[in-house]
Amino acid sequence: MPRLGSAQRWAAAAGRWGHRLLVLLLLLVPGPGGASEITKCTLEFQVITGGHYDVDCRLEDPDGNVLYKEMKKQYDSFTFTASKNGTYKFCFSNEFSTFTHKTVYFDFQVGEDPPLFPSENRVSALTQMESACVSIHEALKSVIDYQTHFRLREAQGRSRAEDLNTRVAYWSVGEALILLVVSIGQVFLLKSFFSDKRTTTTRVGS
Repeated sequence: MPRLGSAQRWAAAAGRWGHRLLVLLLLLVPGPGGASEITKCTLEFQVITGGHYDVDCRLEDPDGNVLYKEMKKQYDSFTFTASKNGTYKFCFSNEFSTFTHKTVYFDFQVGEDPPLFPSENRVSALTQMESACVSIHEALKSVIDYQTHFRLREAQGRSRAEDLNTRVAYWSVGEALILLVVSIGQVFLLKSFFSDKRTTTTRVGS
């Protein structure tokens, strides 16, 4: 059971399961330290390969209350506020398509990123260098998100292309076999036209 602290992210790909339960994950989310403090969590997932690229997703809080439930989703993002500490469960189910293997990417983010330069115990504003570092840090975070998004699209596109290539290959082999059978059949049919033996009867007079 992974313990996720503030501003920690857990991203992984759960793949190659064709059973009823694709993957069940338990996350221990720290609760708020006071009435004004809340923990913001975000769950994001996307089906990369398999079938129609859809999966069922369900999220429950420590009391078993359903926070999120969607059926046959290709991708989605859900943000909620964890008002209590405990174990949050989210499950990806492949019940409706048990014979199709699927690969699912998911990203679970808990809390906000800590500031690059904490404001506590500071008597002066950020310098120009520190402000530039903060801007670069935010830009790099955006770059990481964009790279992840495009990598997922590339992986999904590659999977579709490989699947299409396999189908075309099988179809081509099938057409070649059908053409071969038809050609052999035509040869035997034409041969039968010229090898038709007729029985002749000759009557000999006395």
